Amino acid sequence: MQTDKVDTKRAVEELKELAELTGGKDDGGSRRVAWTDEWVKAREWLEGKLSEIENVEVERDEAGNLWATLRGASEKAVLLGGHIDSVPSGGWLDGCLNTVAAMESLRVFAKHDLPVTVRLVDWADEEGARFGRSLLGSSACANALDPEEVRGLTDKDGVSLPDALAEHGVELDRMNESHRRLENAAAYLELHIEQGPVLERMNLPLGVVLGTFGVERHVVKFTGQHAHSGSTPMDVRRDAFIAAARSAAAFRDDAAARDDVRATTGFVNVSPAIVTAFNGVCEMSLDQRALDADVLADMLRAAKENGDECAEEEDVAVEWEKVWEIEPRPFDEKLIELAEEAITEVAGTSHRLPSGPLHDAAEMAPLMPTVMLFVKSLRGLSHTKEEDTPEEDIEMSVEALHRLAEKAVGWVGKKV
Repeated sequence: MQTDKVDTKRAVEELKELAELTGGKDDGGSRRVAWTDEWVKAREWLEGKLSEIENVEVERDEAGNLWATLRGASEKAVLLGGHIDSVPSGGWLDGCLNTVAAMESLRVFAKHDLPVTVRLVDWADEEGARFGRSLLGSSACANALDPEEVRGLTDKDGVSLPDALAEHGVELDRMNESHRRLENAAAYLELHIEQGPVLERMNLPLGVVLGTFGVERHVVKFTGQHAHSGSTPMDVRRDAFIAAARSAAAFRDDAAARDDVRATTGFVNVSPAIVTAFNGVCEMSLDQRALDADVLADMLRAAKENGDECAEEEDVAVEWEKVWEIEPRPFDEKLIELAEEAITEVAGTSHRLPSGPLHDAAEMAPLMPTVMLFVKSLRGLSHTKEEDTPEEDIEMSVEALHRLAEKAVGWVGKKV
């Protein structure tokens, strides 16, 4: 189907309005951390805007997700998803670009008779900035949240997650009941800034996302024997840090030799951590990501082999502890095609790329056809107040999302 054009300039102005309300690049960064007063203020702003759209029903579910529903001839629904929460001192576009662009599309659809229903969803706590659990609202809606895994989480002030949820009318043990909202969902679309440098390096404004990387996250502990830095000859040392450092370099080199994967050592803790001794214990993290499950498994195998080899050569022990994992979530081939068509119509050319960061779309992909659009991030920066995208590219992304939504509505409508 084809509808009116979206008001892309209004979308940019509303993004600026939200930044003025809850912090932006000129005000120390965004402060829309989920389950805080600033987040509530942002949501009230969004809810107010949505309530002004004729024939749109606005409500919240058991997980705290905000829904705006425009009913069509069929209950089968195309979902336009996003999140308005941010990290502390975050950027002015992540992830509110998703919700503001989707709202602009909803405004246009509200003027037309639709063959299917269109729903905007603002997921609660995508970032996990306060309690460390990302994709909280969307995982609950996907019926994939284990309450016992998050029940004991606390913030830096010692407030528990269940208590914080209760302050916002959410019961942890009922969050998965929100799954019923997906009963008629037939497609999920999401727009996001890239958060990386690929599109900018290619001088392209927009790209189609193939899927989200799978993740293997471990803590690797090397144990040797600390001793005096002056009295211990080099050839008899059992230096855990050296084994860890060599391993970290091997993890990096293995990833660099593969096609478009990631391996990151994010933290390193040593003991005794004094200047007059080498370290007998070293713990470090390893975060590995790939779009192909077999490749990810092979990366982990190679990492363990490299870690064992470095540990043996440095005469230390090594232990691996799994912290978290998620399988790759490839997106729907038909929606990828439609997304590429939409971007080509708007920008003239498109590019397919994976998403290294996780998004709420990763929770939807196992349940329904899903796709994402990326728009260029300047210098690849995100989760910082310096995050930025040229306004003309933002406008193109809003237009591309709407064209994709039109195509998805037509595609779902033909199957009803």
